[in-house]
Amino acid sequence: MVEMDLTKIEAAAAVAAEEEAEEGEEESMLLLESDGMLVYHGGGVGETPSGNIHSFNVDQMDVEKSDSSHQDGHDSWLQAGVVLTTGLNSAYALGFAGTVMVPLGWIGGVVGFVLANAISLYASCLLAKLHEFGGKRHIRYRDLAGFIYGKTAYSVIWGLQYTNLFLVNVGYLILGGHALKAFYVLFSDDHQMKLPHFIAIAGVGCALFSIGIPNLSAMRAWLWVSMLLSVVYMCATFILSLKDGINSPPRDYAIPGTTASKAFTTICGVGNVLLVFNTGMIPEIQATVRPPAVKNMMKALYFQFTLGGLPMFAVTFVGYWAYGSSSSSYLLSNVHGPTWIKAVSNVFAFLQAIISMHIFASPTYEFFDSKFEIKGSVLVPRNLAFRTSLRGGYIALTAFVSALLPFLGDFMSLTSALSVLPLTFILSNHMYLVAEEGKLSSLQKRWHWLNVGLFGCFCVVMFVAAIHLIALDSKTYSVFADL
Repeated sequence: MVEMDLTKIEAAAAVAAEEEAEEGEEESMLLLESDGMLVYHGGGVGETPSGNIHSFNVDQMDVEKSDSSHQDGHDSWLQAGVVLTTGLNSAYALGFAGTVMVPLGWIGGVVGFVLANAISLYASCLLAKLHEFGGKRHIRYRDLAGFIYGKTAYSVIWGLQYTNLFLVNVGYLILGGHALKAFYVLFSDDHQMKLPHFIAIAGVGCALFSIGIPNLSAMRAWLWVSMLLSVVYMCATFILSLKDGINSPPRDYAIPGTTASKAFTTICGVGNVLLVFNTGMIPEIQATVRPPAVKNMMKALYFQFTLGGLPMFAVTFVGYWAYGSSSSSYLLSNVHGPTWIKAVSNVFAFLQAIISMHIFASPTYEFFDSKFEIKGSVLVPRNLAFRTSLRGGYIALTAFVSALLPFLGDFMSLTSALSVLPLTFILSNHMYLVAEEGKLSSLQKRWHWLNVGLFGCFCVVMFVAAIHLIALDSKTYSVFADL
């Protein structure tokens, strides 16, 4: 009997210990599902069904894998840095003398570039640090926002980001069209081919490239091709601009326009310089980086904002110095020199615009591929048919808008107002504030709120200015204008 009682007591003790362990495990559980919301317990932020905020410890948790159809977590920090630098030194860089320096002038332009570089690095680092927040790799911007704020924010950020990427891609097609047109006029002056025709050709090139390259990680060799193309046309533009500047009479650097128009163009110029350094897709690029993702992404960002920006700075400042207020939104249209050098530079700029557009269209492609479970070889009939129709349709729409309103500078300003400022500067500060609230001092909290308020106000002002300039240009030029 004594032995039986001891056995019962031991069994009861074991059950009690097991129940206690289960309760402890439940208390420390990292992820719970509640009406589709992720709920956390224990040093960051989560939302409970009642809306209360709890903290949790993420130091020793395993990071969950993503649900994307595209490859992620395999690329080096250098490849991510090259992706970021490709956007910075893309064909867009040939327009910064006209779209940034002309409306801001020497002092405003130089100071603006330096400050925008520093502010953008800071905001990008805030986003990068949140990549594994809560023990889950947030491979999409909307995933991170939805995780922190909830379902509504997920949908809103989805709309903001895809608006941003669409407008950026509109710009790339306009640039590709300008590059082809500049090549065309070197050998023909009949003007039978107009800018909309060249934008359509650029669209076909982008569509073919998008069908053959399934995802961002598959661009490895193409990224180095892109870098080579950039080096060639950036060096050619720099040298020819320097030569023109040395041989030209004194230039006019005054900001053009009336007092009222200067106010609008200056506001848009500030927005354009903020657009220069920001992609609006930091989480998507970071998703391709191998662990430790945060540390490696920080290396990529430091690369982008130091060595990566030197070619763009050189071309922009020398171009503005050489041509002053007459600098165009496509600098190769200003330069003088051997025809063959300009021809090669324009072709290379066109090809690089195709590669760059694929980078910024990748989040859209990833959305469709993941939704419809498109994986594997591009030559599989189902994959080929799907990508041809969906990606081709997306690029056709983008090309139509590009040809309809080919005002590059105005679209850069609108892109900044609608998406780059909210995504990169407003949300990055607020998400970091929410995520790290328990760890920040009152001074740090005020700093982040100050950033949210200032950039929020400027976002509204710049949106009004961009719409104003687009309306003016639409009156000056007809739709499908040959600029």
